[in-house]
This record gives sequence, structure tokens and C-alpha cells, in this order.
Amino acid sequence: MSKESEKYREYIKNFSPKRNRIHEIIFEAETPLGKWFDIILMFLIILSVLVVAIETLPDLSEQVKNVLHVIEWILTIFFTMEYVLRLYCVYRPMKYATSFYGVVDLLSIVPTYLSVFLPHGQSLMMIRALRLLRVFRIFKLAAYTRQGNYLVKAIKDSIPKIIFFLFFILLMVCIFGSIMYLIEGEKNEDFRSIPISIYWAIVTITTVGYGDISPQTGLGQFISSLMMIIGYAIIAVPTGIVTSEMVSGRKDPNEVEDVIAESCMFCMKEGHEADAIHCKYCGELLNPNHENIQEKLNEE
Repeated sequence: MSKESEKYREYIKNFSPKRNRIHEIIFEAETPLGKWFDIILMFLIILSVLVVAIETLPDLSEQVKNVLHVIEWILTIFFTMEYVLRLYCVYRPMKYATSFYGVVDLLSIVPTYLSVFLPHGQSLMMIRALRLLRVFRIFKLAAYTRQGNYLVKAIKDSIPKIIFFLFFILLMVCIFGSIMYLIEGEKNEDFRSIPISIYWAIVTITTVGYGDISPQTGLGQFISSLMMIIGYAIIAVPTGIVTSEMVSGRKDPNEVEDVIAESCMFCMKEGHEADAIHCKYCGELLNPNHENIQEKLNEE
């Protein structure tokens, strides 16, 4: 027997069929049960977000509040059980727990338990809305997911330039804030300190314009107008940086357009071909219940 086949059998031996079945239902959307699980989960997430939002309405009766509170706890218990099952059915639980979706899943259940000790802590459950990102794989919207990946990659590649840009803006608002303090400080109570003047400079150069602080002298108003014009020019810079990275980026020629929602039990990544046996990201085996793997075992 080859080493590869030994690895197949050792893998199946260590992973019970029950865990494999749970993994198929929870992490994959190719099977009917997996698709229904994801759809039901999506509606429960939407329901939980609506419950949290409705609970904050001021004119609710105590009876309605109690009903919403019970629904909130029922949903939280369900999401807690789901989270535990996700940890149970993957080969490396910590890998999932520290992944993006793993962190989001954990943060989506913590606020309800936190509300026992911290009033209004359940309002943080709105983070559950992030779990709706799974809708892209449920409804076969992989193309949109890839477009999102291009944007994320462009932003990551732009980080050094954006950091330099933000550093330059920080220096600019400090300088303009100090100048405005010298010009307006003695004549205008609003500019009574350099930190407050810097706050005004940030509000002005970002074109927010709260209006709570405004210059009164002619020179101060001239500088303020100049900063507003500079602010409009500055807004386009980060967008240009990211756009440039997106245009200069090159699409992977080996990227496969037709992929399935099969999640690797080792690295938790998706985007595999329909006939894939190994994960293209970590090289480990995919679900051993996959028909191609079973065929491989039968050949041996």
C-alpha cells in the first residue's frame, strides 16, 4: 500500500463518519442538508439581528420585551451549540477558532452572556450580521467573493502608501492647528488650546464641518477656506492608491471559475474544484466521504 493510501486510511480512522457527516452539513453547501442548514442559519441570524434592534425601541411593553428576551436566549443557545459543533467536526479546532469566521461566530454569542453582567451588552450582537457573508457561498455567488478578494488584496498592497499618506495628513493638521491657535487664540474662545485647534483642523480638512468651532478673523477664515479646498483634493488620494493597486494587480492564471462550496477540514478554506481530492491551499485531504477519495481507496 502506498504512503498516500495509508494517509487516506489513517485520516478516515481518526475521523469518525459522524464527524464527517456533521462537517458536510455545517461547512458545506453542496449537499441538500448542507444547503438547508445554511439557509435556516441565515434566517435565524437575520431574526436575531431584528430582535436586538426591536428591543431598543422605547415604547415596548414589558410583555413584548420578555418575549424578545426569551427568543434572544433561544437563538444564542442554538448559535452556541452550532459553534461547539463547528469546533468538534474540524481536524484543527484552533485553526477554525482563530479564523475570521471563527472569531465572528464566537463574538456573535458572547454579548448575550455578557449582558448578564453588563447592561445593554446584548446590543453588541449586531456583529452577527457579519455571518451573513456566508450568503455568497450558499447562493453560488463565488464570482462576487472573488471580486471582494481582489479588493482586499488591493487594500493590503496599499497599506504602506496609505500609512505614509495618513502620517502626512497628521503632520498637516498639527501644523494648521498650531497656526490657527496663533491667529485665533487671543481673539476667539473656540481656539483656546492647540489640541482643540487640531481637532478643528481635522474636522475641516476631512470636510465634515460640524460648525461647533469656526474662525472669526479674516486671516483665519482664509486659512479655513484653503483647508477645505485641500480636503476635497485629499479625499481622492486613498481611492486613487487602492484603484491603482487593483489595476496593476494580475489575476491568477490558474484560478478556477467553477468551484464548489467544500470547506477544507484542516485550513477551513473554500474554493476547490468539483473533482479535487486535496486542498489547494494547505495540501491536506478534503472530506474523506468525497466520492473521488472513496474511488481512490477502492482502487487500493
